[in-house]
Amino acid sequence: MKDKHESNYKIYLDVCCLNRPFDDWDQERIRLEGEAVLSIMERIRAKKWQLVTSEAIRVELEKMRNLEKLDNILKLLEFATISININEEVDMRSQQLENLGFALYDSFHIACAEVTSVDILLSTDDRLLKNALRYQDVLKIAVDNPLTWFMNIFQS
Repeated sequence: MKDKHESNYKIYLDVCCLNRPFDDWDQERIRLEGEAVLSIMERIRAKKWQLVTSEAIRVELEKMRNLEKLDNILKLLEFATISININEEVDMRSQQLENLGFALYDSFHIACAEVTSVDILLSTDDRLLKNALRYQDVLKIAVDNPLTWFMNIFQS
């Protein structure tokens, strides 16, 4: 039987999560989450897990003004093996999620992740995580914090 951490997870990292390794690590939480994202990326680089990206991520990244951070994030996204474009299905689902109270970009990230049937959408955005917990019965995918998720998959 395969260990859970050996499964070929399909992972969607939202923009908050992609930013975390390049944020200021003075705060303990940010450092721990950043290290978790980097550990996840190590497994993606080694082709043990798959990274999913989307047009929603590309559009959100266009707003970034910190070009050094943007360049680092784009280097991470080069390891994505699946890319989702926004189509009518994604747009309609995003609108449903927005009506539940999800922010615009969050609703698009969830809709893109659902279309791909990812194993997990990871975010460091507390508001998104709180809404995802509230509406977990409505969501077609799991949503979690990268540190919490990473620790849970390695617990026996």
